[in-house]
Formats: sequence, structure tokens, C-alpha cells
Amino acid sequence: MRKVKIAQIGTSVNSHGNDIFNSLRRQPDIFEIVGYHFPENEREKFPDRMCAFEEYKELSLEEILNNPEIDAVTVETEEIYLTKYAQMVADSKKHMHMEKPGSLSLPDFEKLIETVKKNNTVFHTGYMYRYNPYIMELKEQIKNGELGDIISVEAQMNCIHNENVRDWLKAFPGGMMFFLGCHLIDLIYSIQGVPKNVIPLNKCTGVDNVKGEDFGMAVFEYENGVSFAKASAMEFCGFERRQLVVSGTKKTVEIRPLEWYVESDITTTKRTATERGWKVAGVVETSEIFNRYDSMMQSFAAMVRGEKQNPWSYDYELELYKLVLKACGCK
Repeated sequence: MRKVKIAQIGTSVNSHGNDIFNSLRRQPDIFEIVGYHFPENEREKFPDRMCAFEEYKELSLEEILNNPEIDAVTVETEEIYLTKYAQMVADSKKHMHMEKPGSLSLPDFEKLIETVKKNNTVFHTGYMYRYNPYIMELKEQIKNGELGDIISVEAQMNCIHNENVRDWLKAFPGGMMFFLGCHLIDLIYSIQGVPKNVIPLNKCTGVDNVKGEDFGMAVFEYENGVSFAKASAMEFCGFERRQLVVSGTKKTVEIRPLEWYVESDITTTKRTATERGWKVAGVVETSEIFNRYDSMMQSFAAMVRGEKQNPWSYDYELELYKLVLKACGCK
């Protein structure tokens, strides 16, 4: 199997840059790490994030973009810079994994998609729940008609953040909906398609005098029902209530919690109900332990080598980004 020669641009304090780089490190049979680059004064801003990179070569941006031997680049900067550096990688015609969801400008994201589509390069984004084993299984069941007609999707991704993180959310429209709610919008859109209407209901709790919108909520109207995404940064025991509930005319499937940490890795639990009645408990199953990043990056490598087609098309990623902006209250 040919190793993918890869480099990384950036990391951040609140997203998955170090996790992605550590996943590359854990898989030397798949990836050959050429080096990394920290733009936007990241070394000074995030000194405690540097240790993962120390044994690898620090490169200039030009050395990454202009090296024809580098097959792919992971773009893991702070969210506000993602599209800027992703566009540079796209222009260099390299395959790319980019942290979700992109920066704040729709025209810039449209240009990015136009470029990767023209170059026919892999554009893979960091929506980690795409590789959750029960979510993958659920989507196959939906595709096969096992749930019948879908009535609603309820998706939650909650946590309890300190005031510094919740105040940082003011950098984004919609705050938590942009930062974490985008994962949920990806799930809703992939299951139900484009909604008739999107109603943003994002709020700032004001707890600890924060200014960011730390309570994210959006409603998605479909022909035969209503779905919603909720991402709160101010919910005790919120991590346990990260959940996906898909209700169909034949069965309901609940995945809760979406993830539960077992040492450094993750497991997840699913409940399936197929019988009518008030006291039906459903069937509960728990997955084997998995790593949310390793399967993601293994899949990306297979796409780069041409062994696998990306299930999430360029047009899908663009429409998803537009839905994220709508859910954040952007016109």
C-alpha cells in the first residue's frame, strides 16, 4: 500500500488540529508526515499545543504548497482562517482534509468549492460523526427503507464550557451553532436533504457575563415534519446528552450518547424501537471501542490513493455550508 505523503497547516486551541496530527502519527503505515506550518502566529498563541509536532520538520507555507511530492494537506487553523488556507491548498492542486465548517464568507467558500471541483482533488472535511459506526449503520438502514418515511431528526451536541470559551464564541455568527452545531446540521441534511425553511434560534445565556451565543438552536422545516439541532455550551451533563434521534414510520433509532470516552477512545450506545405501545423499551446495543479520528483519516487516505470515492460531493459540502450559515442567522 502506497503511503500518503502529507503535511499540516495550523492547529488551534478549541478544535481538532492536534487530534488530527496525532492520528497521522499513529498510522505510519498509511501516512508519511513531511512536516507542518503554523500560520497566524499560532506558535505564540498556542504554546501548549506545540509538543505533538516537535519531532517533525517545520516548513514554510511555500515549501508545503510548492512541493510536488506532497500528496495531501490537512488544514487545521483557527476557524476564521480555514477557507483562506484551504484555498491556497486548492490552488496548489493537492488533496485536502479541512477542519469544519469553513470560515465566515460564503463567496470565499464558493470559490474554494469551484477550485477543488475544477481540479478534481479530494475535499474531505472534519465532520467526525460521519465515521461513528452506529450513524453509518443508521444511514444504511434509512437508505434501505428500514425506518420507513422519516418524520423528524433531533440532534443535540451539548457541553459545559468555561466563560473564556463561551465568550470566544462571539467571533462566529450563531456562536455554538457555527462551532459545534454544524456537526448536527450535517447529520440532518444527510438524512433529510434540503429543508423548506430554516429558523435560527441562537441565544446568549449571559451567564458569567459572556457575550457569545452559547446556546445554539435551529429548526428545520420539512414537508412531513420538523427537525432540530441544539448545541449548548452551558449544560451540566451535556456531553451525556449528545444524541441523535431519528423517527420514522417503521421504527425510531436513538443514538445516545453519540460518544462516550473509554480511556483515550470512544464507544457509543444505540436504542431501536420497532413496536407500538407506551411501555416499549426498545433494544439497546453498545458499540465496540473506536477512535473518531483514525477511521476518518484512513478513509481520507483511501480517497487520496483513488481506492474510494468521497461519499460527500463538492455540491453536498457547499449546500451544507449554506445551511450552517442559515442556521446561524446569516441571510
